[in-house]
Formats: sequence, C-alpha cells, structure tokens
Amino acid sequence: MPGDRVIVNKMAYGLRIPLTKIDIFGSSTPTRGEIAVFDSPQDGETRLIKRIVAIGGDRVSVVDGHLSINGQPLGDRQVEHFGEREALLNLRSGGGPDYEIEVPPGMVLAMGDHRGNSNDGRRFGLIDERELFGRAVGIYYRRGDGFTWKPL
Repeated sequence: MPGDRVIVNKMAYGLRIPLTKIDIFGSSTPTRGEIAVFDSPQDGETRLIKRIVAIGGDRVSVVDGHLSINGQPLGDRQVEHFGEREALLNLRSGGGPDYEIEVPPGMVLAMGDHRGNSNDGRRFGLIDERELFGRAVGIYYRRGDGFTWKPL
C-alpha cells in the first residue's frame, strides 16, 4: 500500500556493478508472485514496486482484474495463488483494463494487487528481467499501523 516501508534484497537478481547493469556474479531468474522493484519504464526515474505475475513463455489473460496464466485461473474473487505465495486482490476500484499477451523469454509482466488503481504492465508494457533492481522481502512499517513485520 502507499506509505509502506519495505526491506529489499538488492542481490536477489544478481550482484551488479553499482549504477550499471553489468553482472559481477550470479543472476537469478524472477519467479511468479515475487514483489520486485524497478525503475518506471515511463520516466526512468520513479521507482516502482509490483508483483511479478508472469515470466517468459507465459500466456497471460486478465479479465475484470482476474489473472489466468496459460489458461489456468490463479485464484478466486479475492485471492490469487502463486505457488506458496498468495496475493490479496483489491478490486474496489474495478479490475483495470483487460489484457492479453504472451510474455517473451527474458521479460516479465508486473502488476499491482490493487488492480483498478495500478499503473502497471498493462499500461507500460513488459519489463526486461535485467531491469529488476531487487526483490522486496517484507514490510517493516505500515502507514496507520506503525512498525510491524509482514513477510512478502
């Protein structure tokens, strides 16, 4: 949610020379359900935090905010399941634009869980895996609740 403070693992997708995209070692592949941090493709300056909902090779369909991958719905009206990870959907503002795409290798689709009010991949397109800055691992401060710990 806006105002949350998160801890980000900046080595989750490999260790790079600072301010470059040159890998020093390791480069792990993002998986569905992870919360990733990356620079906005629209302005290159705003840092975004979104859920990776699809990876290379996935066929994606979003209808009324509900996601299907390779023809399989990921959940029910309020929760989507990404293996062991769950995403609580917020559809109070609707589901946002319907969307269909096949994700090419090396690319990911990032979407917000607040589907009707999210500037996400349905608007700005796919993200190259190499553009991912890090993986959010937990919320340590939540606006209105104060200091807390919620693993992502």
